[in-house]
Amino acid sequence: MEAGIVGLPNVGKSTLFNALTKAGALAANYPFATIEPNVGVVPIPDPRLAVIAERITTQKIVPTALRLVDIAGIVRGASEGEGLGNKFLSHIREVDAILHVVRCFENPPGGEEVTHVEGSVDPVRDIETIETELILADLQTVEAALPKAERAAKSQDREAVARHEVLKRLMPVLAEGRPALGIGFEDAEQARALKGLGLLSAKPVLYVANVSEEDLHGQSAAARAVRERATREGMEVVPVCAKIEAELAELAEADQRELLESLGMAEPALATLARAAYRLLGLQSFYTAGPKEVRAWTVRVGASAPQAAGVIHTDFERGFIRAEVYSVDDLVELKTERAIKDAGRLRIEGKGYVMRDGDVCHFLFNV
Repeated sequence: MEAGIVGLPNVGKSTLFNALTKAGALAANYPFATIEPNVGVVPIPDPRLAVIAERITTQKIVPTALRLVDIAGIVRGASEGEGLGNKFLSHIREVDAILHVVRCFENPPGGEEVTHVEGSVDPVRDIETIETELILADLQTVEAALPKAERAAKSQDREAVARHEVLKRLMPVLAEGRPALGIGFEDAEQARALKGLGLLSAKPVLYVANVSEEDLHGQSAAARAVRERATREGMEVVPVCAKIEAELAELAEADQRELLESLGMAEPALATLARAAYRLLGLQSFYTAGPKEVRAWTVRVGASAPQAAGVIHTDFERGFIRAEVYSVDDLVELKTERAIKDAGRLRIEGKGYVMRDGDVCHFLFNV
């Protein structure tokens, strides 16, 4: 599962990416500093790992992670090829969700001037610019695919008919400038057809409001405007000061704690962002715990116990017998696995069990 960081040039995308992945030097302050998409792996901060490790002696702790793609700045006209736009838009097509970075800060008096590609700071306009380009690119995709799909549907093949129906429903919506994300396809065949199109505007979005050092909680008029728009769309917003997060990422742990305390922050904003991106992708964590490691694993919400076992090793899924399961909350309350078992809280779950966020599992299998 991958999330792509998108936005106009010079809104702080690459600064944010480098802070998230500690990828090194910050990108230069000019459009298209990132010509090819950079891919990084971002650990998901998870306090439950420490809770487990406090109660189960282990040699190491391993968090789960999210793949993140830094995609070069998109400009007005990208869907028509402006700014190498078609190339960059194709990179977005490959990701599962979008982190849309929006500039919500002005240039500080006497500070470094960061040029805005549109000449002024207006986050709602910037959001609409990016959204419009994604919709226009999708409209081109649908217009090109529709004639062929119409011919194929005459065969009455189920997949071909479903694809044709999806394209017919998409066309007027995209033509009106509305994203594909708002269209619900309850029919399973049509839902698969939609996914197969790889539409840009059908991907879930998390807005990242890049705020100033004086507005860490995103209370400025610009940040509030982003939040209001996101609320109307049913989206989430995370305020982040990319400049401060970049500084934090370079500090040793003790110095990082000191800076966070001076800023009145409990943790880096990137921790909140990483968890929000994880939720956006419809993911949840389960854990394995033993003397060698305490480890978080990623599964989709709704995954079965055998599917979760398969995340660890394909043999575990193929030869799945049962899972012994308890929750992190059980461990907090009862202190040890032995006490959990004695209290009757250690559940034996079979192939039909649907995993819950925070499950701690021992899988039994035979191949």
